[in-house]
Amino acid sequence: MREGAGEPVRRLGLSPGQMISSLRQRNYRLFFFGQLVSVAGTWMQAVAQSFVVLDLTHSGTQLGLTSAARFLPMFVFGPLGGVFADRMDRRRVLYVTQTLSGLLAGVFAVTVGTHSIRLWVVYLLALALGFVNVFDNPARQSFISEMVSAEDLPNAVTLNSVAMNMARVLGAALGGVIAAAIGLALCFTCNALSFGAVLVSLAAMRGSELFPAKRVSKQKKQVRQGLRYVRDTPELLIPLLMIAVIGTLAWEFQVSLPLMASKVLHGGAASYGVMASVMGGGAVVGGLISAARSRSRPRARALCLAAIGWGIAILAAAVAPSLPLELAALVFVGYGSITFNSLAKTTLQLAAKPEMRGRVMALWALAWLGSTPIGGPIVGWAGQAIGARWALVIGGLAALACGVLALPALDRLDRRPAPDTPLAPAARALAK
Repeated sequence: MREGAGEPVRRLGLSPGQMISSLRQRNYRLFFFGQLVSVAGTWMQAVAQSFVVLDLTHSGTQLGLTSAARFLPMFVFGPLGGVFADRMDRRRVLYVTQTLSGLLAGVFAVTVGTHSIRLWVVYLLALALGFVNVFDNPARQSFISEMVSAEDLPNAVTLNSVAMNMARVLGAALGGVIAAAIGLALCFTCNALSFGAVLVSLAAMRGSELFPAKRVSKQKKQVRQGLRYVRDTPELLIPLLMIAVIGTLAWEFQVSLPLMASKVLHGGAASYGVMASVMGGGAVVGGLISAARSRSRPRARALCLAAIGWGIAILAAAVAPSLPLELAALVFVGYGSITFNSLAKTTLQLAAKPEMRGRVMALWALAWLGSTPIGGPIVGWAGQAIGARWALVIGGLAALACGVLALPALDRLDRRPAPDTPLAPAARALAK
C-alpha cells in the first residue's frame, strides 16, 4: 500500500493539521494573508532601495547607513512605542501606521520614477518609516495574541514568521526581476499598494472574536517599569540579550547579501533577489516544521541550539565559492533564521504578562531591528573595507558565540517551573 500524503510528516513527529491550526480562527486568517501581501511589497522595496543606494554611491558603508537610518528611531524610542501599544487599541494603531507606511512608499515611488531621488531623500524617507515602525511593530506583534486562543499562540507566532518569509520569496524574486527588467520605481509602487491588503484585513475582522488584552492606564514611568520587569525576569532578559547581539551583527542581510551579490558573485539586483528568495524558501520550510511542533512550550535551551546552528549556516554562506553553493548555504541560513526568530518571539510572548506584552515586544523590536543603526554601518564597513564575505562572517561568529555562552544559563531555566502568567497553565497542560 502507498503511504498517505501526510504519513512521512507524521513519522517525523509532526502533525500536518497542527502546522496551520491558528488559521482556523478567522481573524488571524485574515491578518495572515494581509501580511503576506504587504510584506511581499516590503521586500520588493527592500531590493529596490538597496540598489538605489548602490547606484547613487557605490558604497557598502552608505548601504549600511541608510539601512541604519530606518531603524534609528526604534533604537531611540522603541520602548515608548511598547507603552503606547499597551495603552491603546492595537487594531486602531495598525490602521494608522499601515496607512502612513503606504504613503511613504508612494513618495519613494514618485521620487525614483521622476529621477529626483537623492541620497538625502533616501535618508529622510527611511527615518520617517522608522518613526512609523516605532508604533507599528509592538502593536502588530502583540496584536497576534488578541486574534488567537492561548493554545494557538505559539503556532500563530510561528506562522507569522512563515508569512514573512513566504513574502520574502515572492517579494524579493519579483523585486529583482522588476528592478532589472522594468525599473526600480515599480517596486516602490507595488509596495505602496500592498498596504491596502492589511487595511482590508483589519476592517474585515470580527470584534466579537478577538481576545483583547486589558489596556494599561496612563501612568508615569511605565517605560522604566517595563525595563525593570525584563531585568528581573531571566526568562526574558537572557533571550533579549541574545537577540540584541545577534540582531546587531547577524540580521543585517539587507546589507551583507547585496554586497555578496555585487562584489563577490559579480551580479546585480536580480542575483540579490534570487539569493533573498532562496533564503526565504529555507525559512518557509523551517517555519512549517516549527509550526507543526508548536503546541508545547519551547524549551529555553532550544533557542541556544538554534543560534549555534544558524551561526554555522551563516559561516558556510560566507565562504561559498560560487553562486550555486551560496544558494545551497542560504537555504540553511533561512531555516536557521526563522527557527531562532520564532523561538525567541514565542519564548517572550509566553513568558510576559499580558499587560506587559507590548513593552516586551517593543524591546524585542529594539533588540532585533533597532540594533541596525549600530550593526548596519559595522557590517557595511567590514564588507567595504576588508571584503564582502566578512559582512557574513561577523554575523555567523556572533550567533555561534551567543548560543554557546547562553546555553548553561538557559539550561538551568529549563529545570525551573514555567513562569506564572495566564498563558502558562495552558502551555504546561499542552506540554504534558
